[in-house]
Amino acid sequence: MKNKSEKAAAMVAGNWNCAQSVLGVFCADLGIDRETAMKLASGFGAGMARRQEVCGAVSGAIMAVGLRHGQAREDDKASKETAYRLTLELMTRFEGEFGSCLCRELLPGIDLATEAGHQRYKDEGWSEKVCRPCVRGAVRILEEIL
Repeated sequence: MKNKSEKAAAMVAGNWNCAQSVLGVFCADLGIDRETAMKLASGFGAGMARRQEVCGAVSGAIMAVGLRHGQAREDDKASKETAYRLTLELMTRFEGEFGSCLCRELLPGIDLATEAGHQRYKDEGWSEKVCRPCVRGAVRILEEIL
């Protein structure tokens, strides 16, 4: 049986985005049904709707942090602070390993908002070179901090 990192990498190699792939492998652990998780994360791929902002793998991981440790009541400041602390740790470690948390910096010269850029992304194998390793890394970091 594959570990979570490999399951997530297989998902992103299929038809799921990076955020869905990271969040998706933690559904059972977080008590969220898969369909809800996939819908929730669907707009976060390619750095949020192909704008190449925060990497989808990081966004999916932040959602997982929130589901595990996030604030659910207005008076629960401690949970909010825990979620912020863990999110900062996640982002700092991800950036240290991959150089950035921004999709456009992880995929230099690739414009996913254009058809030509998306085709170049596929033709040059950027998913294998960058996105799958980022997904694996986000999952691994999550497993260590959750």
